[in-house]
Amino acid sequence: MADYVFREGAAADATAPLFFVFHGTGGDENQFFELAGQLIPGARIIAPRGDVSEGGALRYFRRTGEGVYDMADLAQRVDKMAAFVTARRAEGAPSAVVGLGYSNGANILAALQFAAPDLFDASVLMHPLIPFKPAAVDFSGRQVLITAGQRDPMAPAAMTQSLNDYFVAQGAATKLFWHSGGHELRNEELAEAQRFLAPFAA
Repeated sequence: MADYVFREGAAADATAPLFFVFHGTGGDENQFFELAGQLIPGARIIAPRGDVSEGGALRYFRRTGEGVYDMADLAQRVDKMAAFVTARRAEGAPSAVVGLGYSNGANILAALQFAAPDLFDASVLMHPLIPFKPAAVDFSGRQVLITAGQRDPMAPAAMTQSLNDYFVAQGAATKLFWHSGGHELRNEELAEAQRFLAPFAA
């Protein structure tokens, strides 16, 4: 698998936070790039483009149906993304490594955290769907914000709650923020993400 196409934003300095943003299905590296600069001013922003096409829509890993993941492919893509994140991290001396993902982007970010819990200091998972039970790992000292819609048809509330409970049980400082809608992003959850990420501003 070839390396990722990605968009990069210049950091304030060599120790600026490193901020990875992961788009949803059908998005690309531009989807959250400008938002990232508003959420963590001065950060070095890295926005990788998903390299899996589902009917022309870009994703980070394959699935065989709605909410049914190709687990072998997911494992391969997680290994590849972990290597990508590690390589970008080694290019500087970031004060923190932070991730944000929406939908499929939240799913690859969460799966990265399950596989390599030391990779990110904090993460924002917007409308994730994890239809499997992750292994127990130590998230002590890590921060996680999950945002979700109470009537999301793609990410059932019970699964979102289970993911929150998992992170809590593994020692992460975890917050779950609900809005009353579905799978769409709303201003109030973006405001919550901004509050959560404010301490990481360069």
